[in-house]
This record gives sequence, C-alpha cells and structure tokens, in this order.
Amino acid sequence: MEKVTQFLKDHQSSTPSRWKEDFEWRKANWGWLRYSQYIAIRMMSRMDELHMTQVVLAEKMGCSQQYVSKILKGNENLSLESIWKIESILDIDLVKTALSSVSGYNSMQSQYLNDSCGEELDPDCKTHDLVGGYKLSRKTEKKSK
Repeated sequence: MEKVTQFLKDHQSSTPSRWKEDFEWRKANWGWLRYSQYIAIRMMSRMDELHMTQVVLAEKMGCSQQYVSKILKGNENLSLESIWKIESILDIDLVKTALSSVSGYNSMQSQYLNDSCGEELDPDCKTHDLVGGYKLSRKTEKKSK
C-alpha cells in the first residue's frame, strides 16, 4: 500500500484540479449552455452539408477562426448579432428551432413563436427572415392606411 501511495504522490499534478470550479460554473450556466450546444451541433451539421470550413465561415462572419472554434465547442455565450450572422450565412434557423428542440423549453414554444397578430408562424419561415420584415399587427396596419 505504501508503494502505491508513493507512486501517486510522485505522479500527481503540480497544479491543483479545477474540476469543482468547472462543475459549479456548468451548473450555474446550464440554461444557456444547452442552447449553445444545440447551436454548435446545428452549425456543424450545416457546415458539413455545405462543405464549409471554419476558416470560410469566419471570413464570412468577419471574425477569427478561433472564435468560430469556440462557438463549435458549445460553450460560447453568443450575441444576437453573432446568431444572426450564423443564421444568414448558413441559411438555418437557430432561435425558433432551439426553442422547440432544447429539452425543457417546449412549454414556452408557442409563447415565443406567435407573431404580433397571434397567428402561428409559417414552419418554413426562418427567424432571420423576420428580423427586418416582421408583420405589422392588424391594428397598426389599419392606422397606417
């Protein structure tokens, strides 16, 4: 037993483990991390379909390849601007599909996917298509005529 203890002491890392801090961070940030991981998986799948590299995506997004790599690891807290760029470049919908695909958010889906008229959005409609050209509510349309 003494031999094993000495072996472990001889081979232990000189830097302390951060497993507890890493666990606490993941636990505190689990909600957005699930979205981030979902986005990473969708991006990788679409990039494979398009035969697009991280370098090409980075050039189109106007960022570094290292930033794209961070996103694809699923631990990056993305800005709305970054999400919009990804959706536009890869021609995918991340926001709307994440609400229905990420476990635990299904109950909120209809609340967020309805437009201002209270009508369900077209399933083929992508979130980034709506950003600049959202539908006016019926009340607003009548006033503007």
